Amino acid sequence: MPGTLYLCATPIGNLEDITLRCIRVLKEVDLIAAEDTRNSIKLLNHFEIKTPMTSYHEYNKIDKGRKLLERLQNGEDIALITDAGTPGISDPGEELVGMCQKAEIPVTAVPGAAACVTALTISGLPTRRFAFEAFLPADKKERQAVLEEMKTETRTMVVYEAPHRLVRTLEVLLEALGNRRVSICRELTKKHETVYTASAEEALAYYAEHAPRGECVIVIEGKSREQIRAGERARWEEMSVAEHMDYYLGNGMEKKEAMKRVARDRGVGKREIYQELLG
Repeated sequence: MPGTLYLCATPIGNLEDITLRCIRVLKEVDLIAAEDTRNSIKLLNHFEIKTPMTSYHEYNKIDKGRKLLERLQNGEDIALITDAGTPGISDPGEELVGMCQKAEIPVTAVPGAAACVTALTISGLPTRRFAFEAFLPADKKERQAVLEEMKTETRTMVVYEAPHRLVRTLEVLLEALGNRRVSICRELTKKHETVYTASAEEALAYYAEHAPRGECVIVIEGKSREQIRAGERARWEEMSVAEHMDYYLGNGMEKKEAMKRVARDRGVGKREIYQELLG
């Protein structure tokens, strides 16, 4: 029988946030695959966990993944941990889970801390629906594509950022998304945890004067549906009724249906559109 891969969430700051189940699993498995063994040994020593460790990180995840898969196929149980938080959430783990699923090796999660959810819940912004964006792409073209998608996102958005890049990222977000309400959550679960909620302009001005320390999570207000509808109406109003009709007809829509859509877009009755086209 194959072994099981355990995705074990570890504390993002406060060591007391580790679960009893996580401690037990880390003690019972045959091997712990850690993102950085030098960092994780401090956690293991604190809880007197003697299980052997091996490294599994962004730069060896393919070759090491194959080796871990082989050990799992031979019946060993392996726990995967990252430097902090939940494996697979902006941290190594996704590829190994995919390899295990293809090989029909059991995978289970030992849930716990995740910075994105922790920040969301204390941000003061809507929590019912949210989109996790992790770190914005370093590549300029790819980052611009992501920002374009974020412009019309109605859900609350969560972005990770390093302290030395926070001001620049706030500048980029302000330029792309406008002056949204944001919450900057730093040093989560640690002694100097702070939550600063304000407009994007106010947050940018504040952190330009007060250099941030510690890893940051930026929680960003989504665009309201009213704002989206207003933007769409403004777009249609730039067109003549005939151009508006041509837009839908050019996309293969029947004339009768196109007329309905034009009337709805412009907030008027079909008869008014008909009369305009006749004129």
